[in-house]
Amino acid sequence: MSHRRIPKRKVALAGAAAIGITAAAILLPQAYASQKGPDAGTPAAPKTMSAAAAAKLLQQLDGTLGDAYGGAYYDSETQQLVVNVAGEDAKAKERVTQAGAVVRNVRNSASTLLDARRTLVREATIPGTSWAMDPRTNQVLVMADRTVKGERWDRLEASVRDLGPGVARIKKSAGEFKLFLEGGDAIFGGGARCSLGFNVTTQDGAPGFLTAGHCTAASNSWSETQGGAPIGTVRETVFPGDGDFALVAYDDPAAQAPSSVDVGDGNTLAITSAADATVGQGVARMGSTTGLREGEVTGLDATVNYPEGTVTGLIQTNVCAEPGDSGGSLFTRGGAAIGLTSGGSGNCTSGGETFFQPVTAALAAVGAQIGDGAGTGADSGGADGGADEGADGGAVEGADGGADGGAVEGADGGADGGAVEGADGGADGGAVEGADGGAVEGADGGADGGADEGADGGAV
Repeated sequence: MSHRRIPKRKVALAGAAAIGITAAAILLPQAYASQKGPDAGTPAAPKTMSAAAAAKLLQQLDGTLGDAYGGAYYDSETQQLVVNVAGEDAKAKERVTQAGAVVRNVRNSASTLLDARRTLVREATIPGTSWAMDPRTNQVLVMADRTVKGERWDRLEASVRDLGPGVARIKKSAGEFKLFLEGGDAIFGGGARCSLGFNVTTQDGAPGFLTAGHCTAASNSWSETQGGAPIGTVRETVFPGDGDFALVAYDDPAAQAPSSVDVGDGNTLAITSAADATVGQGVARMGSTTGLREGEVTGLDATVNYPEGTVTGLIQTNVCAEPGDSGGSLFTRGGAAIGLTSGGSGNCTSGGETFFQPVTAALAAVGAQIGDGAGTGADSGGADGGADEGADGGAVEGADGGADGGAVEGADGGADGGAVEGADGGADGGAVEGADGGAVEGADGGADGGADEGADGGAV
């Protein structure tokens, strides 16, 4: 097919939130077959694998664990998949062990946490809040930005408390959840400036691109320069509601739309597939305001309550972003498209929370495909060859490096296995950070004792 490239400008940022890993599939028999011979009855040692391989294994596993399943995450330090198992289901634990994953005994099942999330939707849909499942602490992580105070804070705190001990915890964000329409490696429309996310092939075989839905709500026609001739027309937009994404078709059917991401300094990374995110997975985000930034996925199926409306089904990360990065691409070093920048809080000096529209869901909704559509799903292009996160944060190599040579490595080498919370690191404690810096008791009474923080304590 023929393509067209968009030149570099400024981008824009927006927002949402995330919940834990779930997938329904049947475990392949060979993945957990009992050992024969002298090793019979001996638990299989946990396997080391890439984040992509962990996502595949989880797809095979979680549909077989029933009510015992309590979420899962990828530990990049050990390069292993950790699967939470609630209760004493010996068969579920055996399946996890024989498949090569690590069993972690937890209190809450995924269904318990999902019920809690539904309760929050009914009782605590407050602008400036978000919630997502945090499989590393086996709780629902509820975020409240600095605008949530007074009666609204009391309401949120009561809603979390009513969920029961150890089910959810509240964390204060120093920033404000909002949408940003300026900046970037830009596309322009209706006075707004946003970023092109990924070039795609539309359902009818024509070239197009994905971007944030809150961007295209501003205009039906988009240009590559402010006030310039239109290059694309919006076909579909979702925002707010079940996502934040849009499909824009190039007006010229012969437009060149290469399946690659500009990663700065004249370099590109080929995008060969779309993939679902995994908690603990190393990812990179490109935006013209802050350039190439790296971090990890901290939650899935997130809900964010923006002033403009509630958005569901998002990916939550700790990759920093600033105004001008919105609509841009979230991807892996192996060349897999993961998300579209939606919004968040904080900045690249103090850190913060960011939310992304899953690319796989957007593609399915609009009937488009990445590149020639050869790869979509859990395989993030990292194959089985080692972890997706690098220890010291490498660079993306140039256009000639290809998908295998251009490794985008994690900035922090994967802080996996640690708590998603920031300065307090209060993993399982259910500590709630108070609005005024005073101690506010968490959902489980702060059982394991993370330090309580104030509203100004800094973002995650």
